[in-house]
Order: sequence, then structure tokens, then C-alpha cells
Amino acid sequence: MIDPYGRRITSLRITLTQRCNLSCFYCHREGESGAEQNEMTPEELERIGRIGAELGIKRVKLTGGEPLVRRDIIDIIRALAPHMQEVSLTTNGTLLEGMAENLKKAGLARVNVSLDTLDEKRYMEITNNSTYGPDSVMRGIKRAVEVGLNPVKVNTVLLKGVNDEELDSLIDFTAKAGAILQLIEFETTREGERSEEYRRYHADLLPVEARLEGLAEEIRYNELHRRKKYIFHRNGRRAEVEIVRPMHNSEFCANCSRIRLTSEGWLRGCLLTAYGSRDILTPMREGASDGEIKELFEKVVASRRPYWTDNPAKQKEERAEARE
Repeated sequence: MIDPYGRRITSLRITLTQRCNLSCFYCHREGESGAEQNEMTPEELERIGRIGAELGIKRVKLTGGEPLVRRDIIDIIRALAPHMQEVSLTTNGTLLEGMAENLKKAGLARVNVSLDTLDEKRYMEITNNSTYGPDSVMRGIKRAVEVGLNPVKVNTVLLKGVNDEELDSLIDFTAKAGAILQLIEFETTREGERSEEYRRYHADLLPVEARLEGLAEEIRYNELHRRKKYIFHRNGRRAEVEIVRPMHNSEFCANCSRIRLTSEGWLRGCLLTAYGSRDILTPMREGASDGEIKELFEKVVASRRPYWTDNPAKQKEERAEARE
């Protein structure tokens, strides 16, 4: 499948649940409302994965909420793995230590683990919980590396005035653990840029990139979104830092090869807009054929357009179309 902007679709991001055992204040819930819903079964997900593979999708990323709160997560991975070149998962890491080995055996290739701070008090403030701490997440990261869920990426949302002074500590931890630090820009919609929360917490990653440029012994690019990866040595250990900078980044959108499936079974061309989205779960449950589901995939891809563009007039026009 190739969208109108020439982007070949090879990846599907699936939100398995809106349930989570943390409540991070900045969470965008993968563009969903967070309301209760009927979660897709392993059998339904297997069918979606099989149809997607027939249309050229090679990789699936499982996310949430917190996907590890689903008791059938092992069954889901086993159902999807035969159809994909790679099944990966994003988790907050609180439950990972005890599950990593079984996840690997089920067919999971790698994990992204969210960790925004190494400080226990700050972790509690960010996640709004007193049950888990950063130590449990750090143990989960180390265990994931041990069982071979590599590369293990540690997702850190850089938050102005909250964790932006912890960069060196996070680099040291990930280098020692054998993981990759992935710094993520605090993200919102165009409308959300006017919010007090965005103005308060958004940290510009360009100065961070400039600093990493000076440290880097090698710079590589991630195929997805053409994200930069900076590789250097620190305290005798190999360190790798990847930058995810989507805001106003036309290059980020121009190199996006991923579509999304919400926990309610809606296929979307983009995280930040529901424009062109289609409900595929309801037709499946009402007996739609594989061919009919494929048509829905193709319609979503045909409606895809870059959310961030370097053409302001085009962006204004697309916002108006989306409202209609």
C-alpha cells in the first residue's frame, strides 16, 4: 500500500487497551478518549495481522494503555508473530521483569520501555502512583536485555523543568544496561499548542541534538520518520541516543510508514488526526470478508496526508477539510 504522498505502508501500531496501572500526566492515550471499550480478542488481532501482512505490512508495534495488563498478551503475540517480520511492544516497564522471558518465547522481538526519570519522588509525581518506582522499571529493562528483547529502547519524554536536567544520568544508565535512550519531544495537536500544559512542559530538542552532534562518533538514521541516532562512548561504554522530534517536523511526517489501529478497532492514518479513519472491527464482527476488510485498509491509506507540512497554506486547507 502506498499513500498519495508516495509513502509505502509497512508498519501497524496497535493499541491493545486503554487500561493502565500508571497515570502519567502528559499521556495522550494514543489519540483516544480513554473511555471503556470492548478490547479486540487474540483471534481478531490475528486476522487483522494476517490481512495486513497480505497488504505489505511487515512490522507490528503493540501499545496501550499498558499492554502488559492484558492477561492474554502472550496469546496475542503468539497469534501475530507468524505473520510479521517483527512484533515489538511499548510498555511502562513496571511488569516487565517477571514477564520478559515468556514474552520472548512467545515471539516478541524487542521492547520500548518508558522511563522519564531515575528519581523516585519525581517518578511518583509524573506517573501519579505510589505502587511502582523507577527501580522496578530499571530491573525490567535489564531483564529484557538479558533475555534478548533487543534492541531495548528506553523512551524518555523530555519535560521542561521536570526531567531535562537528567539527560546525563539517563545516558549513563542506558549505556550501562546495554539499552538505547530514545528522547521524545512532548507532543500535542495543533490545537493543543495553545494549552497551558504544552507551554509549561514542552522542551525544544534542537539544543539537545546540537550537543549530541558534538559528542557523536557516528550518526545513523532510523528508517521510520528518518530519526537521527547518535552513537558515542561514555565512561568506557557504548552509548546510543535516538531523537524523536515530531512537532512541526515535515521530515518526520514525510518518512512515516505507519498506520494505527485503536483499541476500539478504528484504523487511522495518523496519531494526531482522525481524518479518513475507518471502523474495521464492527464489520469484522458482522461477518465482513477479508476482501472487504482489505478495502477499508486501502481507503485509510488513500486518505493519508502529512500532519506536519512545510506548506502553511496546505496545512490550513487540510485543517478545514478535517473539520468538515
